[in-house]
Amino acid sequence: MEILSFSFMQNALVAGILVSIACGVIGSLIVINKMTFIAGGVAHGAYGGIGIAFFLGASPLLGAAGFAVAIGLLIAFISGQNRDRIDSVIGAIWAFGMAVGIIFVDLSPGYNADLMSYLFGSILAVSVEDLIFMGILDAIFIAFALLFYTQICAFCFDSEFAKLRGVNVNFLYYLMSALIALCVVSTIRVVGLILVIALLSIPPYIAEKFSPNLATMMLLSAILSALFIICGLMLSYYFDLTSGAAIIAVATVVFFVVEFCKRG
Repeated sequence: MEILSFSFMQNALVAGILVSIACGVIGSLIVINKMTFIAGGVAHGAYGGIGIAFFLGASPLLGAAGFAVAIGLLIAFISGQNRDRIDSVIGAIWAFGMAVGIIFVDLSPGYNADLMSYLFGSILAVSVEDLIFMGILDAIFIAFALLFYTQICAFCFDSEFAKLRGVNVNFLYYLMSALIALCVVSTIRVVGLILVIALLSIPPYIAEKFSPNLATMMLLSAILSALFIICGLMLSYYFDLTSGAAIIAVATVVFFVVEFCKRG
């Protein structure tokens, strides 16, 4: 209760819950479709949008969102044409986004200390505007899961069969890529671009082992994400640790415990 007496901790907890919902829905799709590397390319490439936004004096999150969606759609287009060299393409896009971000940060006047929070996360500095942004994205993710659940299941487990059943696989793939990009952006403020992939992949990976279907996996993944974030926040508060790193440390420890128990 002592923690909740601070407004920044209240915002941090709300942000953690909102991000957990995003990780539950979109993170599950990333894990099932083996799109972790794609999400990683989008995450690091989004730094270009942050750098451009700082240079123009615009909102970094909106800049990251626009740039990340563009990168996600580009990766979806290239991977749809040729999957053989998609890892090299993603690596190039990853590097290009980071380079663009660094260049525009160098060109921006003054010292932008806040940029570090986008690289490593700063959940304790989440603003009300950030919470609104996360809430809007969560509504979009939930609507997507509810409206396209049957098509998503068909696509995730057998895309060729889904195509034969009349599912617009290409549209779903592009839409999913765009939503993954937005999910990455919504998670940036919690753990940062460097650690975002861990939060998007570890809870769904654990949840998959205990879930009979996709809906259960999404729900369990969201619950696990919330628990990891809350535990990480408590550790960072009491031991004066970086919140993003503490959250991922908790998630990683649980990940290895589950792996060890399952293999044992």
